[in-house]
Amino acid sequence: MIKLRLKRFGKKREASFRLVACNSTSRRDGRPLQELGFYNPRTKETRLDTEALRLRLSQGAQPTDAVRSLLEKGGLLEKKSSSS
Repeated sequence: MIKLRLKRFGKKREASFRLVACNSTSRRDGRPLQELGFYNPRTKETRLDTEALRLRLSQGAQPTDAVRSLLEKGGLLEKKSSSS
């Protein structure tokens, strides 16, 4: 299964993340299938490749919880309705 997840890079205590598509069994910082965006939690800067993300989601890629929240903020996914 293909997962959309965050790949950490940057200096200690100054982490940034790349949004990548990778196999669900691969390591967090292993070689990705495709890089789809960038997220910097310190400056809240986010860059998303919307066309590539839509393509991966249509192919059945599953985002992690952190990536799902970024995609919801970017307007690519609808917010999950909490039916409690």
